[in-house]
Amino acid sequence: MRGSRVAGLLLAAGQGARLGTPKALVEYEGERLVDRGVRLLEEGGCHPVVVVLGAATVQVRRAVTVRNPDWPTGMGSSLRVGLAALPEEADSVVIALVDQPFIRPEAVRALIAGQAEVAVATYGGKRRNPVLIARSHFGAVAALAVGDVGARPFLKAHPELVTEVPCDGLGDPADIDTPGDLSLLET
Repeated sequence: MRGSRVAGLLLAAGQGARLGTPKALVEYEGERLVDRGVRLLEEGGCHPVVVVLGAATVQVRRAVTVRNPDWPTGMGSSLRVGLAALPEEADSVVIALVDQPFIRPEAVRALIAGQAEVAVATYGGKRRNPVLIARSHFGAVAALAVGDVGARPFLKAHPELVTEVPCDGLGDPADIDTPGDLSLLET
């Protein structure tokens, strides 16, 4: 995969039901989480970056935005829309979630540097995000992305393809899901 083109895909379509507002619109250090996610992928080495929106319609600079009309059905539909929107010249994609603002670009770079066809970041030995998927697996990932799950069913169905990339020290995979989690942004 050396010399390959790696796109970035940021899933940011949800309404943030438990949070009370779309997560894409939440600000941290003067930056909306959607913009922070785009920057994560760009600085990590992804180009172009595609953002899947749904509940909120926002302008996002430096990224291609696509709308998921089926966003209420869950993350699976957003992943399918995002994979379909990637340019043909993208050999692989790094998929990140808008609600994980503490992951650093170094984690994205580590996934890309591993030159695996399928790679998942681990923190403390547990699989989290981001995830890298080679184009040859986009169809299979999309087929299994149903309801409120993303690539996890594909990763479970094909353990022989998955390379775990330790990302301890390259950020924190904590999610911002509830009003209580907002306190994480204030520390």
